[in-house]
Amino acid sequence: MDLLAHLDAYVATADEASFSRAADRLGIAQPLLSRRIKTLEDHFGGLLFDRSRRQITTTELGVLLLPYARDVLDRAQRLRQVAETAGRGRVRAVGVPAHCAPAALARAIRAGTERGVTLGVRELPPPERLSGLSDGSLAYALVRVPPEQGALRVPLGVATAPDTADLPLGGSRRVLHLEELRPRRARGGRPAAALPVLTLPEDHVPYHEDRLERAAARAGLPPGRFRPAGPAAAALAETLAGRALLLCAEPFARQNGADWLPLADRSLHRGYEVRAAPARCGTAAVPGWLAGLLASAVGATGHGAAGGAGGPRAGAAAADDVPVRLAARG
Repeated sequence: MDLLAHLDAYVATADEASFSRAADRLGIAQPLLSRRIKTLEDHFGGLLFDRSRRQITTTELGVLLLPYARDVLDRAQRLRQVAETAGRGRVRAVGVPAHCAPAALARAIRAGTERGVTLGVRELPPPERLSGLSDGSLAYALVRVPPEQGALRVPLGVATAPDTADLPLGGSRRVLHLEELRPRRARGGRPAAALPVLTLPEDHVPYHEDRLERAAARAGLPPGRFRPAGPAAAALAETLAGRALLLCAEPFARQNGADWLPLADRSLHRGYEVRAAPARCGTAAVPGWLAGLLASAVGATGHGAAGGAGGPRAGAAAADDVPVRLAARG
């Protein structure tokens, strides 16, 4: 027996002194209401209403139990309200890469507040964002995937100190080929010392490191030209001091005063998907408003729903990914 539903029928009938009006109040059929009253009377072992007259009246047992029934329904209502308030107030953690645009993250937080959702942003490396979704410590996350597989793509490029002599980024050049990072010849014919290219923790994922290693070998770069960096601030300081180059996204380079040029090899760019923690009964959906704002925060050049329908734009993107997939295979 659904006790709350049966008590609802009991209280409504007592208030309305009519089975038909009580059924209308609850939005159920009158026979269903009558069955609930009869089931409740069998449960309590006595009649709750006197049906012998034209207008039903509440029996002594019905009058005795009525305040307790109201109290049970009131407490159940307060319980639902508390649960709803707790659900709205619960912080939903969002895992993002380090150095997302703060203004874009602020827009996401404000948008959540307007919709009754409290978002908490956590900067985490790629493996921790993925594991956070699995263990439930994150509600949503920007997950790193190969660029040809992701709904979002962030161009990677090389940042240098302004006006550096090691890698001229000015003029009409639009992309950087890895071959241009080969050591130059000094006057004596020996290769000149080349600046190391530092890679940030966001790019320390196996498939990316493997692709980068293969691409560097194809370009004829000496082993060790690309080196993992520690904290981003230290890597950026080395770059701005002219002691290194930095593999990063354009917003991070520009906002810190570095010159930047995108890599021509798009298989080395960053790919992302916005994912939600799996629900108990399957995969949870990511709100559209949140996916768009996170795409903006990470500096993605395009945003589309993962696995979304086609159209001219989708067809162009698929064709655009062909050289990316070929390059990724080496």
